[in-house]
Amino acid sequence: MRPLTGIKVLDFSTLLPGPMCTLMLAEAGADVIKVEREAGDEMRHYEPAMGADSVNFVLLNRGKRSMVADLKTPAGRALVEPLLREADVLVEQFRPGVMARLGLDFDTVKQINPRLIYCSITGYGQTGPLAQTAAHDLNYQAQTGMLGLSAAPDGTPLVPPTLTADLAGGAYPAVINILLALRQRDISGQGHYLDISMADNLFPLMYWALGAGWHTQAWPRPAGELVTGGSPRYGVYGTADGRYLAAAPLEDKFWRNFLMVIGRTDLMDVQDDAHLRHEIARTIKGESLSTWRARFEGVDACVNEVVNVAQAVRDPHFHTRGLFERDVQITAAPAAGVQTAIVQQLPALPVPVDRAFRDPGLSVAAPSLGQHNEATWLQG
Repeated sequence: MRPLTGIKVLDFSTLLPGPMCTLMLAEAGADVIKVEREAGDEMRHYEPAMGADSVNFVLLNRGKRSMVADLKTPAGRALVEPLLREADVLVEQFRPGVMARLGLDFDTVKQINPRLIYCSITGYGQTGPLAQTAAHDLNYQAQTGMLGLSAAPDGTPLVPPTLTADLAGGAYPAVINILLALRQRDISGQGHYLDISMADNLFPLMYWALGAGWHTQAWPRPAGELVTGGSPRYGVYGTADGRYLAAAPLEDKFWRNFLMVIGRTDLMDVQDDAHLRHEIARTIKGESLSTWRARFEGVDACVNEVVNVAQAVRDPHFHTRGLFERDVQITAAPAAGVQTAIVQQLPALPVPVDRAFRDPGLSVAAPSLGQHNEATWLQG
């Protein structure tokens, strides 16, 4: 039995933070019913498509059920009310006040189900001057100073490649706090309201920047600190063939090994970071990536190749660990003139849920829109 077997989750969220949160709960055994409007979750319509839905939707909603309900109508609310009575967890990510206008806010719903864990995921939280401000991940990173820590050589902040606020600031804290609230409910017997702010939760990720600023008033500079490009011991260096090495020999033992491999032990006692960076860059640029890979092979120096995503998913290390061993599949409608439907599949997302807690099944589909309107918890 998986740890969340028997836990019922009512998911009103769309796009990324909430669906990633409920995906992890589903992986651990929770029964997740995704409540969608008639047009469905916006993520269903993204590109590229996989059958009737997008690949994004299929990956994020594996193993859930879907029902359609217009929450603005009495009929829609009547459809979800029996589910509210049975649910253990509710997840929503509307702007503050929307669920209240729908008559589905925590104060109302707890009268129906006082044991409910009610989790609201928003950009800036339920209170404060920015609570109603429209924003996306890039905006949250800009507002919290995170984007300002990442800059090109000319000082221009770089658009980050990961949706850090949505995931590390939204989905993951939501899962953590839902589990804590369920444990607290075991003790108290009462439900709980969770206010998850994606922007708030970015600050712990910058603990070193906050500590330096608070303690010394030396607030970090973009491209000027230990892990933002200010140190020659933590950076990216180009090779002769246009490829790149990531070098992070921060500790002295790694730094010595690094300088020995590149043949520059003369730099061991140099304190001028600008000179060090220039000389290391010039040396690395003198040889091809394959040459450097061979020289660093088996050496503890914290150096590796900068690869693209296609290379990363083929890496033998991740395959040995079984990271992509499970599949998510959908059955696409038959093409014109074809009698049989086409089964499409791709690896399931390797979410950070220990394999001992996950569904061992290799192929679990994402739901089609409204597929389970007639098969909710109350109907078996």
